[in-house]
Amino acid sequence: MGKVNWWLWTKMLVAGGGVVWGGPALVRYLQPTDEELFQKYNPELQKRSLERRYEREKEFDDFVVKLKEQAKSDKPIWILQAEEEKANASNNARQQKLAESLRLAEEVKARREAMRKEAGLPVESGKQGK
Repeated sequence: MGKVNWWLWTKMLVAGGGVVWGGPALVRYLQPTDEELFQKYNPELQKRSLERRYEREKEFDDFVVKLKEQAKSDKPIWILQAEEEKANASNNARQQKLAESLRLAEEVKARREAMRKEAGLPVESGKQGK
């Protein structure tokens, strides 16, 4: 075999350690904290951020709770999330259809009242008991 070049190995270990430990340490040193970033916001953004903070925290907490519930299942989490998204999409579609039908019913009612006004008939202001 050959002679071991200890100086070369020492340089490589020092350089590797500098990259492995020094890089993340430099990033942590240079990266601003959340408070520092918040102080750099203009006052309007600070106000808006404070107003929405509770909502964001609640959304995150809800997400974590759902994730913990899904983790208890035998199925993979991504499959459970896809199933939940499908269920939510179908519920949203039903709600949109319902809202659309309500809107159309209001339009029909408004048209009917307009036609009654044009014809000189009394306008119904709601359901009246007989």
